[in-house]
Amino acid sequence: MENQESKSFNGKIVTVSMRKIVLPNNHEMEMEVVEHPGGAAIVALNDDGEICLIKQFRAVFDDWFWELPAGKRDKEEPPVETARRELQEEAGVVASQWQELGSMISSPGVFTERVFLYLARELSMGTPEIAEDEVIADLQWIPLSQALEWACDDVISDAKSVIGILRAAHVVGVNN
Repeated sequence: MENQESKSFNGKIVTVSMRKIVLPNNHEMEMEVVEHPGGAAIVALNDDGEICLIKQFRAVFDDWFWELPAGKRDKEEPPVETARRELQEEAGVVASQWQELGSMISSPGVFTERVFLYLARELSMGTPEIAEDEVIADLQWIPLSQALEWACDDVISDAKSVIGILRAAHVVGVNN
């Protein structure tokens, strides 16, 4: 039997569908799947060994979160183009060197979202162009070692940011 799908909700960002799935053990099950176009998150590392973090309001939690610059892919936009666009929009930064740090999947039991992670270097500073549906209270450049501590101490709790910081620290050889 093939996997079958029926759409049950089409939102501005996500689509929720019911899927009838046949597992590798031939067990059939029905489940909700939240389809998301995915995104990109960026560890922007300056010449002083500092990374860019933004303090962004997240309405779902009614709270502020320290995060890496990041955002949703537009249509079939290549992930690195999403990263370039989001770094410029949220932080006003343009990078000339890009290194892939892999990807992360937020919740593989229910979401299709995949966030591609990048290390950006050789930075030029400009002015952010924050979208009106984003609220950013602060933008700080902190040492990668401090960001690593924040990621381990729950100051940074956003999964894409924690994983991006850990992977960047591994690549550049920063230990906590």
